[in-house]
Amino acid sequence: MIFKEVLKFQIINGYPKPSRERLDEAGVMQAHDLYLGFLQKMLPNSSFEVIYPADADFSLPSQAELKKMDGFVWTGSDQTVYKKTPEVTRQIDLAKAIYQAGVPQFGSCWATQIAVVAAGGKARANPKGREWNIAKNIRLTEAGKKHPMYKGKPEQFDAFIMHLDEVSELTEGTELLATNDYTHVQSVAVKHLNGEFWAPQYHPEFNLQAMAGLVAARKEAITAEGFANNEDEIIELTDKLFALANDPDNKELRQELDIADDILDDDIRQLEVANWIKYLVLPSC
Repeated sequence: MIFKEVLKFQIINGYPKPSRERLDEAGVMQAHDLYLGFLQKMLPNSSFEVIYPADADFSLPSQAELKKMDGFVWTGSDQTVYKKTPEVTRQIDLAKAIYQAGVPQFGSCWATQIAVVAAGGKARANPKGREWNIAKNIRLTEAGKKHPMYKGKPEQFDAFIMHLDEVSELTEGTELLATNDYTHVQSVAVKHLNGEFWAPQYHPEFNLQAMAGLVAARKEAITAEGFANNEDEIIELTDKLFALANDPDNKELRQELDIADDILDDDIRQLEVANWIKYLVLPSC
């Protein structure tokens, strides 16, 4: 979907500088670049600024400055929202300020926890441990089936994912839109103060190459957590993910990896973002 409107967005990178440097060293694409990669195609006439609220030199914008934006897009992060470090509290304060300003927000993974905690809810470590690579059988709730974020989306689908924490307690004004057997809260829509925040726990901004790179970068942790017998198994998986990325019509690989169009088709995978623009951002302008 292509939007011709001229809009102004800020992309909020949730990683602190040392973490961003580690991603660079590992050859992993920066979180904001994952969004920029398709948002600039989806919104060719719009402008995008990247900000880093986890960094110590970040200053909270004024309400007037926030209201100049048409939307805010949050990336994932390696931070832990319930530990309330300065890197975290600066981001919670920013989300609260944007809620107050009434500007639409969207974000994935970390952003789901930020959206809920900033509105008074809670998050915790997922007792089942890391959910990684592909979240299987995400199902829309009855509210999700009716919500505009999922207009045109299958009622059950798979999606890229990488997280250790989860939303544990919703608050008034929050709708649970999607769930699966591993993580109860896979998607929310939060109405708080003057604003609204749509947030999937999974990553619509990822593609096969990016997820393969992230899995490879975290192979030590994934192996130590018991998901593989050794790191070679993770490397073998990422090699196959890269191979399918280069040859998405390879039926044998698709079947072996259990990967279908909900992962490979950009229009299906990124639909939540397109719907956010169409049904929340544009009506708010």
